[in-house]
Amino acid sequence: MKGRILPLIIGILFGIALVLTVQRLDSNRRSLRTKYDDWRKLNLVLQTVDENYVDTVDRKKVTDAAVSAALAALDPHSVYMPPQRLEESEEDLSGNFSGIGIQFNVPNDTAIVIEVIPGGPAEKIGMQAGDRLLKVDDIGIAGVGFPQDSMVRHIKGPAGTKVTVTVKRDSEVIPFEITRGRVPAHSVDAAFMVSDTTGFLRLSKFSRTTAREFIQAALELKGHGMKHLIVDLRDNSGGFMDQALQLANMFLDKDQPIVYMDGLHRKREDFYADGRGLLRDVGLTLLVSDGTASSSEILAGAIQDNKRGTLVGRRTFGKGLVQEPVNFTDGSGIRLTVARYYTPSGRCIQKPYTEDYMYDVYKRYENGEMVNADSMNVANGGIIPDIFVPMDTTKVESFYINCNKKATPMRFASAYFDTHKTELQTIDSYDGLLKYLDRADLEAGFLVFARTRDGLVPSTSEWKIERDYMMTQVRALVGRYSKLGDNAFYHLYLDTDTVYKAAITAL
Repeated sequence: MKGRILPLIIGILFGIALVLTVQRLDSNRRSLRTKYDDWRKLNLVLQTVDENYVDTVDRKKVTDAAVSAALAALDPHSVYMPPQRLEESEEDLSGNFSGIGIQFNVPNDTAIVIEVIPGGPAEKIGMQAGDRLLKVDDIGIAGVGFPQDSMVRHIKGPAGTKVTVTVKRDSEVIPFEITRGRVPAHSVDAAFMVSDTTGFLRLSKFSRTTAREFIQAALELKGHGMKHLIVDLRDNSGGFMDQALQLANMFLDKDQPIVYMDGLHRKREDFYADGRGLLRDVGLTLLVSDGTASSSEILAGAIQDNKRGTLVGRRTFGKGLVQEPVNFTDGSGIRLTVARYYTPSGRCIQKPYTEDYMYDVYKRYENGEMVNADSMNVANGGIIPDIFVPMDTTKVESFYINCNKKATPMRFASAYFDTHKTELQTIDSYDGLLKYLDRADLEAGFLVFARTRDGLVPSTSEWKIERDYMMTQVRALVGRYSKLGDNAFYHLYLDTDTVYKAAITAL
């Protein structure tokens, strides 16, 4: 009897223990129950991980990941930015940054200075365009595959700190000890006259200094006889909305609407011109593309809806969300979408949030929108231009593609500058540059360079198709080394720019 009772007692006790365990677990589960519309769930999950996870938890890493994931579930532009990224973002749009003040390219595994920014620390100490960067402090960066973004991080730094940049100039190796300082970051890349009465202005972004730069450049062109201005907004991804308002205000009459914004928790707010703009008597054309976004679209929509100018190009990106910054004491922050932008006629600039949102440009290719005006749909967001210009795909063959894969044009321009530095650095007028380039026989030199350095030789049929397009690129890259800098680069590129040519024809 005892032999049968003992196992029974043990079984009963085990059953009781199991029930108690299940009840305890069930009790724990009940204590964590919450609703999907209850924000406590996120805190409960993080708390549970912190108290129960098998290993030590990196709270910063997990918190950042949770915040990023939460914002990503809202829309493509509500984002979390860790301290470094937030600092870089704000610095890029502030209109100035701390550094030494140079622009460089890396055409052949060695960085070469393209421009020494006027007024920057590098210019004051004697660095020149064409200098090749060998070392930053004791770190060798030439010929070792050093990443370009890492070069930038090592060269930049807080104002007042020192950095030694060693360069090669001709046969000389020169170490420059430079005290970093504030460097102006321009948003007007180029501004020049293309005829006696027409000016061209290339605007790359909307930073804190954009309106000031823009009006200064435009008034200078006006002083040279400008009656009509072509503003290139292609690939301008936007920036500060107030700068777009100021630019629109320069061209619009009093009380003409510019834009309005509206959101669930933000009351509709309308913005109007004050009638004091200094360019109201200047004709206006805007060049736009699928890379024209945000503040650029605000300007484009205001000009189009008020029939103040002509938009030429292809449908813009479609980014019309109002991002409100929220910064935290640890240096991080979020950019939260709080409203949408609408053009004066009520068009929502923002495109739909599709699964392939960030790859929308590829869909445009597939749908034929890049070559067919009828494929553009205002319901897809963005601003549809008044004059559509299809993408020209007839100028590119395999030789052109292979040359650009190997940066052959850029490397040729760098090598040409090495042997013609003195001549190029004395050229300070566009007419003088054209005469120089016309007699420089760049075509023969480039083809020899491509063959001997990269083993690239175009067929007769390829060169017939690509010649004008390729040589325009080569001339622009060489011209950039003259005193005209980016003005020469962009001006020369207009020779094969179909969007610009359509704008000129429309005039």
